[in-house]
This record gives sequence, C-alpha cells and structure tokens, in this order.
Amino acid sequence: MDKNEEAAKDEQLDDAMREICNLLAQKNDPDFIYDFFGCLFTKSELKDFAMRWVLVREIDRGTTQREIARKYGMSLCKITRGSRELKKPDSAFRRMLDEADAAAAGAAPRD
Repeated sequence: MDKNEEAAKDEQLDDAMREICNLLAQKNDPDFIYDFFGCLFTKSELKDFAMRWVLVREIDRGTTQREIARKYGMSLCKITRGSRELKKPDSAFRRMLDEADAAAAGAAPRD
C-alpha cells in the first residue's frame, strides 16, 4: 500500500470513528450502547476496553502503577501511558472521570 492509499485509509477510519462518536453522543440509552459495544467488539476487545477504564480509575484513585500491574496483570508501559494521558492539560480522561464522579454524586452531566 503506498502513502496515498494509507492516508486515504487513515482518513476513512477517522471518519468512521467520528461517526460512531457522534451517534453515541446522541444516544441516552446505556443499555443500547452496551449492546452495541457487544456487537462491535469481541469479548477479548471488550475486556481490554473495560480494563483501560479500570486502569484510569485506579490511577485517579492514587493506586501506584506497580500495584495496578500486580493487581490486574498489566504491563507498566500500558499503565504509564494511561497515567501520562491523564496528566495532559484538558485530558479527555480527566473530563470523563469528572463526568463519572458527577453522575455518581447525582449531578447533571456537563457539556
């Protein structure tokens, strides 16, 4: 595959990802989204997807990277990446964690 074909493929994949995100943003039905993920991902992919969220939650709670690695059998590289993403200014992880905390506290989601 040449560079132009690779760029076109990357653009198509980015467009598909944005389309899915836009569609999910319009849904206010967690059960539907859960079912959709079950159709879209294999069990192994779902496990990895969920484990990344567990990882971010653990980092946010202050669990050490070594403890996370031991507890969940994760590589330190993956944990370090999650930690680095969480520390970025205007981190999407941070914003999502804030949303989750607000929802748990009964507050309305922020846009």
